[in-house]
Amino acid sequence: MSAWIQYPQTGLATLTHYTLPAGYVASCGCTPDSTKYPTAALSQMAYGSSANYGPGCGRCFKLSLLNPLVSTPPFVPSKTKSVVVKITDLCPFTQGGWCGGTTNSTNSAGAQLNFDLAYPSKAIPDDFFPSDEKLYGYKDFGVWNITYESVSCYSSWAGSVNPSALGSVRALETSACCPAEPTGSSEDTCPSYSDKNGLPPDTSTKGNGHRPTQCISSLLISALLISWIQSF
Repeated sequence: MSAWIQYPQTGLATLTHYTLPAGYVASCGCTPDSTKYPTAALSQMAYGSSANYGPGCGRCFKLSLLNPLVSTPPFVPSKTKSVVVKITDLCPFTQGGWCGGTTNSTNSAGAQLNFDLAYPSKAIPDDFFPSDEKLYGYKDFGVWNITYESVSCYSSWAGSVNPSALGSVRALETSACCPAEPTGSSEDTCPSYSDKNGLPPDTSTKGNGHRPTQCISSLLISALLISWIQSF
């Protein structure tokens, strides 16, 4: 299998949807309350790990519908619908599957990235996906062509106003990683679990973005510095 996909901040992708039960703790280990807001799984080679967490965990994207991949006659929505999601889950790689894009190959729709939207969901309107049941005989077109844009979670994702929807499940410790606002820094972005790239930052709901040992070291250095200054 090829290397992880280094994708741009904006681009084209495909969108599928899957059932994620309310309160379910998915691959990243994000809190159960994250399911109260729009979330999605990201295709494995863009997610950055084949198990548990990867660099994609916690990232937020604005997904905008373009048109269904298959519809006869072609269906063109009357308006563009968008949703901002947080990545909380992994869409596993399968050869020829929608999440089968790699650095040197695409899925059957010509996209390297696929977002698998947790839908139906109370966080997303029932009519989010446009349809014309009278003409086509069904409501769900299945796979959509979309645009994606990487956005700030704090300013764009609905769940950011709820502290209990942010971070990872504390009891999972280093088996989980779900940053509130990953920036690419090792202090707030998950490494690849399957690549065994070291311990993740502490993203638990009561964590502060660093491993506890790092916090203790910082406090110790500060205490020694104060003691040294007072000695003069």
